[in-house]
Amino acid sequence: MSGGEVAGLLVAVFWAILVSFLAVVLVRLAQTLKAATKLVTGVTERAVPLLGEASATVRSAQTQLDRVDAIATDVQEVASNASALSSTVSTTFGGPLVKVAAFGYGVRRALGRKRAPARGTPPPVVVRRTTLPAARRGGRGRGRGKG
Repeated sequence: MSGGEVAGLLVAVFWAILVSFLAVVLVRLAQTLKAATKLVTGVTERAVPLLGEASATVRSAQTQLDRVDAIATDVQEVASNASALSSTVSTTFGGPLVKVAAFGYGVRRALGRKRAPARGTPPPVVVRRTTLPAARRGGRGRGRGKG
């Protein structure tokens, strides 16, 4: 064998090893791509119904929010009407009720003063007639004139 034949044989063996290595890599790559395809298909099959359910849930939530908004608007209107009614009742009956209450207080206070003296005032002074002893009255007495 000559040197050229050995070199050719080495190149042919090198190329055979290289082709075998590339074949193994391509087979592994094909298996990985097949597994990735199965994974994407599975995710797609599960994601599409989930997206449909999520869309239905969002629509339902929007409907509920619209209802809550309508209720909040009604409550605000009722509160406004109650406030207006309160101010009307206060204006209509407030003044006369205050006057009646003040009159009643004045009557109670006046009647209370007749019955009992007010607190903090001294009791009234009562003047009574007392009888003086006979000696002071100027009459003839026992001890005067005897002597």
